[in-house]
Amino acid sequence: MYNNNVGSQGGVGVGIGVGVGPGMGPAANPQPNNPFGNAFYGAGSGLIRGGLGAYGEKILGSSSEYVQSNISRYFSDPQYYFQVNDHYVRNKLKVVLFPFLHRGHWTRITEPVGGRLSYKPPIYDINAPDLYIPFMAFGTYVILAGLSLGLRGKFSPEALNWLFIKGLVGWCLQVSLLKVSLLSLGSGEAPLLDIVAYAGYTFTGMCLAVFGRIAWSYSYYFLMPWACLCMGIFLVKTMKRVLFAEVRSYDSSRHHYLLLFIALAQLPLFIWLGNISVHWLF
Repeated sequence: MYNNNVGSQGGVGVGIGVGVGPGMGPAANPQPNNPFGNAFYGAGSGLIRGGLGAYGEKILGSSSEYVQSNISRYFSDPQYYFQVNDHYVRNKLKVVLFPFLHRGHWTRITEPVGGRLSYKPPIYDINAPDLYIPFMAFGTYVILAGLSLGLRGKFSPEALNWLFIKGLVGWCLQVSLLKVSLLSLGSGEAPLLDIVAYAGYTFTGMCLAVFGRIAWSYSYYFLMPWACLCMGIFLVKTMKRVLFAEVRSYDSSRHHYLLLFIALAQLPLFIWLGNISVHWLF
């Protein structure tokens, strides 16, 4: 006869016993378990798992610290750039659109945080960069440019898409200009989001110029040079007092040539962004 036995530890065992005459033993004897082998196996696997876990934690811990330190070094905290209020926005627009009327200093305010100096957020420092105004100005520029095309009977979804791409390309060109200027002076350690914010202020003047074209076409030829001049002055003041303070070596003549180049580069960029058409390249 056949008997099915269910094992309680880790599986199902099927035992087969064959009935024989009295006095006869079973046909086969089970092999005894080796407690020492199981003990050594458990201890060895425990040591291996513990060693691999500690080694992996060490690698991942050092890697995460390295990544976090480089992120904070080059990208800063994104939330920092959106700590603004109405008072800051009004005063910042005045500084960007009328930089020669700014009578205060251009350096950023520092405060001790965690045993080291850190810059105060925009809500407490008018010279701190923010991303709220650049993003709002960029969106307004695209909307006004689309409205300008609509008033001329040339609006289409594809044209609005090209205007969006054109604005992004112009923003990237401005970021590249500032970043290359810093690298040429031996300083590439300025946070990338700082440079992105400073470059994004370009669209505040562009919004003013495009709105002037919509309101009165001839005003564009006055507002465009004005916006270009003000942006050049703002970037020169900012780069000279804020970003160039981090350069490792100082060369006065090279320093001034780069500032002049940054100011002059605003003219072709503004003319290109101000040329509202159905194609992003022209």
